[in-house]
Amino acid sequence: MSIKNDETQCPCTIKDSKKEELSFLLPSFPKQNDKEPGKEDLNAMSFYAINNDKRRIYIQSLESLALPQEYKWYWIDMAEDLAARRFIKPGSHKDKGLAVFTSGGDSQGMNAAVRAVVRMGIYLGCKVFFIKEGYQGMVDGGKNIQEATWSSVSSIIHKGGTIIGSARCHDFEDHAGRKKAAKNLVKLGISNLVVIGGDGSLTGANLFKEEWSTLLKELAEEGEITIDQVEKYEHLHIAGLVGSIDNDFCGTDMTIGTDSALHRIIESIDAIVSTAYSHQRTFIMEVMGRHCGYLALVAAICSEADFVFIPEWPPEQDWPNKLCKKLLQERLMGQRLNIIIVAEGALDRNGEPITAEKIHKVVVEKLQQDTRITVLGHVQRGGNPSAFDRVLGCRMGAEAVMALMEAKPDTEACVVTLNGNQAVRLPLMECVRRTKGVAKAMADKNWNLAVQLRGKGFARNLETYKMLTRLKAPIECTNPNKESNSPTLTKSCHYTLGVIHIGSPSCGMNAAVRSFVRNCIYRGDKVYGICDGILGLITGKFKLLDWPFVTGWVSQGGALLGTKRAPPKEDQLTQIAQRLKEYEIQALLIVGGFEGYQTGLTFINARDKFEEFRIPIAMIPATISNNVPGTEFSLGCDTALNEITEICDRIRQSAQGTKRRVFIIETMGGYCGYLATLAGLAGGADAAYIFEEKFNIKDLNQDVIAMAAKMSEGVQRGLILRNENANLNYSTDFMQRLFSEEGKGLFSCRMNIIGHMQQGGSPTPFDRNLGTKMGSKAVEWFSEQLKKNTDANGKVTAMDADSAVMIGIVRQHYKFTPFAELLEMTDFEHRIPTYQWWMKLRPLLKVLAKHESTYEEEGLYITVEEMDVDNDSLV
Repeated sequence: MSIKNDETQCPCTIKDSKKEELSFLLPSFPKQNDKEPGKEDLNAMSFYAINNDKRRIYIQSLESLALPQEYKWYWIDMAEDLAARRFIKPGSHKDKGLAVFTSGGDSQGMNAAVRAVVRMGIYLGCKVFFIKEGYQGMVDGGKNIQEATWSSVSSIIHKGGTIIGSARCHDFEDHAGRKKAAKNLVKLGISNLVVIGGDGSLTGANLFKEEWSTLLKELAEEGEITIDQVEKYEHLHIAGLVGSIDNDFCGTDMTIGTDSALHRIIESIDAIVSTAYSHQRTFIMEVMGRHCGYLALVAAICSEADFVFIPEWPPEQDWPNKLCKKLLQERLMGQRLNIIIVAEGALDRNGEPITAEKIHKVVVEKLQQDTRITVLGHVQRGGNPSAFDRVLGCRMGAEAVMALMEAKPDTEACVVTLNGNQAVRLPLMECVRRTKGVAKAMADKNWNLAVQLRGKGFARNLETYKMLTRLKAPIECTNPNKESNSPTLTKSCHYTLGVIHIGSPSCGMNAAVRSFVRNCIYRGDKVYGICDGILGLITGKFKLLDWPFVTGWVSQGGALLGTKRAPPKEDQLTQIAQRLKEYEIQALLIVGGFEGYQTGLTFINARDKFEEFRIPIAMIPATISNNVPGTEFSLGCDTALNEITEICDRIRQSAQGTKRRVFIIETMGGYCGYLATLAGLAGGADAAYIFEEKFNIKDLNQDVIAMAAKMSEGVQRGLILRNENANLNYSTDFMQRLFSEEGKGLFSCRMNIIGHMQQGGSPTPFDRNLGTKMGSKAVEWFSEQLKKNTDANGKVTAMDADSAVMIGIVRQHYKFTPFAELLEMTDFEHRIPTYQWWMKLRPLLKVLAKHESTYEEEGLYITVEEMDVDNDSLV
């Protein structure tokens, strides 16, 4: 544990549900109002302990804990050791009225949110209603407001759009319309609303809340409702979810639908690249974003676009000349195609629109290039939601219900958003005001403020794009007198760095290498690519990478440098040290999985013996298994998750035709259950069996019974996921035979082992962008370390623990964790971290699949200002 004072630790003993004694250290908590927590406070919290198998066991109660007579309180690093956890029991909010509606433009993932709201509401004992066609349905009432059932949201998680409809409503803009809506809600006992929409829809809901008591008094005076109803439903509670493909809402890193829209855009650009290459064409792609350039900007990073036009950061006045100069230069460098991306709301510095037609005219007149315009339009809103949007919708929907259930009479309307990887609740109108502030800043032509208000993530994306697509080709570092196509910052090289892949290939590796190489060259350094992992390192497969060499890498899956899974052996260290010395490597970046982590540890341990390893070493985690400690996401896991989710969708379709069929799908991941759990949540699975959560034959039998009950209720298919190493004896084949036998006469059972197709495919926008950002972060870290550890003679000597780190995402932040600190967080036998953040999603998976479970709440109440502090967006 990470203790923040020097006082003595206080040992205690706890017994878990299996009566197993566990060695445990009593953690401490911040004092509330200078008062130490009482026993009732402790009983409401949850702890973990490590058993003899080095597996984390959660204890949900301290009632059996015998507290010592005298003890001291400690400040524990919550991010590393434990988090305050809130558990909600089923039926704890019986008979409360709750309604959900979607308003404004539709977006993929809305159905996942609707499903989560309905099922979480039913789980808590609420009466849940659909309000169809948005605010119009609320005003019209009647059949537009219907009670929802568990089965009414079955088989919708994979569908785009919104099954309950969305419509513009002018009636709700008037006081009379809102009064009709209030009457319709009160008649059905609804005083809690989940609003899924954009800032306009959320603003309307807040106005409705503010007028609620006045509307009820007017209705009572008119005899439309009773005094008892006024008293019973005197407070309206609002929780908002932001559904918008534009990602134009301040206060959240991602809105529901944005990731799916990026998928559509990137799929389209990837398809167009082949025809553009064939005919040496320039394509101008117009994407949505009337007031926000997020889609255009991130699509430009993910597709290596040559130029991007967005409303928040207009180009300079002479943009036509700069654009044509860049396009011409790239053609002279041998590039056969150019991609220009323009947001539909793009402006110039005078606030005048920059349209695709205007850009087309400039390129054709000045360069006479074969140029085409492609307007993607509403294709971006269509198609199935991505795995990210499905999981986001599930998490946000469940948290919105919890926010409503916990609301007090004076609680202001909140919006549930994503901060890093943490669900948070923010004051709704505070976020709306900031969102409107962006529009005002653009109207005032205050472009710096507009970018600032969009958040740190947007600003970093903009800086990353500008650096990676430099127009200039400065002097080559190896020959100061020679012009080169390899941009550098100065006329002399600073440092020599190496990059190597160790582990299985995963999507996003190439994006990380491209970003790393170009950032290094931009700073004046040179980079060697070490091909084929440790074998290539030993045999001297070093390639000096220049700027154009990594062009086109972002969209490529696999590992173009080549990779091997084998970590180095003890007797190979001498040869490795010789190669590092031969090529004068002064810093090393490892991009890979658990084997890369083991390699990093081996190199650190060899520092005492070999001075060649006394260099800064960093690792970017890249593995579909997501089993590397020190990060919550590794490169490739999002692409793999989308592959599995798509396969689940196809299998569900197969089951629709055959009826009464259960499919058992085996996923990869080694002993890590990340893919099985998240794919289960995204695919609407009935269960997901993993190694981290022990199960026995009784649990399997319970699922057989649950499948039979599901079939009898009219849902004619079942889906169960199993991690490949979930259990040695309860194999996929065993489970298939068990379900087949026990389900005779009720349902049939089939199994599918997906295999290596989970590693393939084109990287998702998430993995492309994350790889790009991590490559950039690595260069920033190396720059600091090399500056700190270089002596006057230019010799690099790095021996401290902070000079070898894992670059990861931990909650809201990018974090550089020393390898030495990761040792205690690692279960080396099973190749997994001892703590896995996604385990807290397991209860949600079970609740949404109608299992007996206790939901663990994850939302935090914070302000927009708190969100700004040290936050770095994932995407």
